[in-house]
Amino acid sequence: MRTISLGKSGLQVPVVAVGCMRLNGLDKNAAENFVKTALYEGAYFFDHADIYGGGACEEIFAQAVGMNNDIREKIILQSKCGIRKGQYDFSKEHIKTSVDGILKRLKTEYLDVLLLHRPDTLMEPEEVAETFDYLYESGKVRHFGVSNHNPMQIQLLQKYMKQPVVANQL
Repeated sequence: MRTISLGKSGLQVPVVAVGCMRLNGLDKNAAENFVKTALYEGAYFFDHADIYGGGACEEIFAQAVGMNNDIREKIILQSKCGIRKGQYDFSKEHIKTSVDGILKRLKTEYLDVLLLHRPDTLMEPEEVAETFDYLYESGKVRHFGVSNHNPMQIQLLQKYMKQPVVANQL
């Protein structure tokens, strides 16, 4: 499969990211077939969010792929956070708690990419940037991005971040 550079991350990713939002609608065999077929076809960039299936989609993915260190090094994992029960929450505590839950459910020690899931007009960019610093320095997240943000929202966040915003998933 053809690959592209993911922003300024240095990551080469397939042109198609595999969305895992509805994995909880599949039985165990179908989920395993879905993930293994994606890998067979060269699609190794998997997109998640902590709200997909209430976290169940991440657990199902980890089981379906047979997550272990060998497999982890062959795939790129992206997840999103910042929404809970119909409201936005970009607070330091929510982002940190979300990432810890994502890592536990995916059975991995790090995410390749973490996105803020939809813009929050009440976001405190300094707090988000501080949280991203913590996640980066602790090795839990390697790259950061956003989802459905406009250029001004990205510029505001980037003003406070040490790391580049590597993607805006639309």
